[in-house]
Amino acid sequence: MSRKNARPAESCCDRPSLTDRPLLTPIQAGDLAAVFKVLANDTRLRLLHALVRAGEMGVTDLAAAVGMTPQAVSNQLQRLSDLGILASRRDGNSIIYRLVDLCVMGLLDQGWCLMDEASGRTGVTGRAGTCCGD
Repeated sequence: MSRKNARPAESCCDRPSLTDRPLLTPIQAGDLAAVFKVLANDTRLRLLHALVRAGEMGVTDLAAAVGMTPQAVSNQLQRLSDLGILASRRDGNSIIYRLVDLCVMGLLDQGWCLMDEASGRTGVTGRAGTCCGD
């Protein structure tokens, strides 16, 4: 799924609800799986969370925040940029990254919610709505 040209969303929630949408086509399901595959990486999740917290950061600061080399961080940031999740700008010799896809921020928040619910040993089913914005 190529979202390189996607512009930043004002809100992730300006779309029909899942119950109002037609069933995913096989192609749409594959595209969605590709998004989740990119996000299903602990390093990328930590980088995204650092960017959410800071607003924007350079590669060197991100590398220090997650305890990795700048080259390794740069490789991960490129994967996120390729999907249109991040945008970058040059500041002298540095490249500064920021999150531009607000839906990803919502996914991080919902994922954290699900993790918190699961750690409460009460299960996720039926309770996520109380944590995740409903």
